[in-house]
Amino acid sequence: MEKKAFVTREQIEEIVKTYPTPFHIYDEKGIRANARAVKEAFSWNAGFKEYFAVKATPNPFLIDILREYGCGCDCSSMTELMLSHAMGMAGEDIMFSSNDTPAEEFAYAHKIGATINLDDFTHIDFLEKTIGTLPETISCRYNPGGVFKISNNIMDNPGDAKYGFTTEQLFEGFRILKEKGVKNFGIHAFLASNTVTNEYYPTLAKTLFETAVQLRDETGAHIRFINLSGGIGVPYRPEQEANDIAQIGDQVRRVYEEVLVSAGMGDVAIYTELGRFMMAPYGHLITKAIHEKHTHKEYIGVDACAVNLMRPAMYGAYHHITVLGKENEPCDHKYDVTGSLCENNDKFAIDRMLPAIDKGDYLAIHDTGAHGFSMGYNYNGKLKSAELLLREDGTVQLIRRAETPGDYFATFDCFDIYHKLVRT
Repeated sequence: MEKKAFVTREQIEEIVKTYPTPFHIYDEKGIRANARAVKEAFSWNAGFKEYFAVKATPNPFLIDILREYGCGCDCSSMTELMLSHAMGMAGEDIMFSSNDTPAEEFAYAHKIGATINLDDFTHIDFLEKTIGTLPETISCRYNPGGVFKISNNIMDNPGDAKYGFTTEQLFEGFRILKEKGVKNFGIHAFLASNTVTNEYYPTLAKTLFETAVQLRDETGAHIRFINLSGGIGVPYRPEQEANDIAQIGDQVRRVYEEVLVSAGMGDVAIYTELGRFMMAPYGHLITKAIHEKHTHKEYIGVDACAVNLMRPAMYGAYHHITVLGKENEPCDHKYDVTGSLCENNDKFAIDRMLPAIDKGDYLAIHDTGAHGFSMGYNYNGKLKSAELLLREDGTVQLIRRAETPGDYFATFDCFDIYHKLVRT
């Protein structure tokens, strides 16, 4: 598929008069169209709910857009719970899926009525000691182990993951929870990441649906919902074909009818907790070429770095790059596109064929709408960028300001030097 930027050079030249690069910018039109498509794909299930994975893009302006389409929040930490609750969410709007969880986080999740998704068998006792009486509704994360395959293709290795109950623990856990007064149960599993195939969700769904029937039959538990979690990926590379969420939803429906409806469990709600699929394609990191270097390789130095987008440095992940204003020029120059961190892996692209880049050109780095800004950090004293929203009417809204040195030094406020730094 052809990857096109949702902004033009002319738009960026106007935006930078107010907001200097680098910055992340999000496409409201694309976010809304995708949220509608997800809702429609699962509309056959009366209880369907998408719990947006807050960790992917923890910005309340963007989450508020998703809420218009019935989305809740999937949280993995205290601050994500606090953010969601501060936005007016509570109760069944929040799913708390954490691991190695501190007691105070379980206590807060329970206080605001979030649905707790337990990651480990030992957490049953830990949660009870923390909050006293267990809630009437609780979920457990399932990890069947081994490798996860679709046909003969290995998608991931759940057996090597730190998450979830084993099969034996899941059945025993449901029995114990039922004895302790839990009335409604959920099952959750995340067995592969960033899959670019329409077969992932239906294959995962079949595993979970069959497990749900066995759990009901063997433990008597009432299965209220099944959470397919995330895992639906996006085509980071232009040669990849995008997932078809309508087709995915319809295939899950067929498995639902085949397994659950035929077993008399047609009232089970389907939940998802998509992050990457909901947001990634609708974000760009906009950065400016500020240096060129001609040594053993050809380098283009930009004003962004791994602080702004760490996936290429951390995973060797591919992110497509558009040189704005040069979309129709031949990609006949080979570059490493680098940031300024004191780390050699601070590269957005290695040996990438691009049009000739001049200092002052603007680069749009694609698919940063999820796990882009949110994975930022402050190594080398670098400051996090602003986040902007390109509204449907073409206007631009600041939805998070850029960090300042005062922000960076704020946690030094117990030292005299802090006041000198802030004043300067």
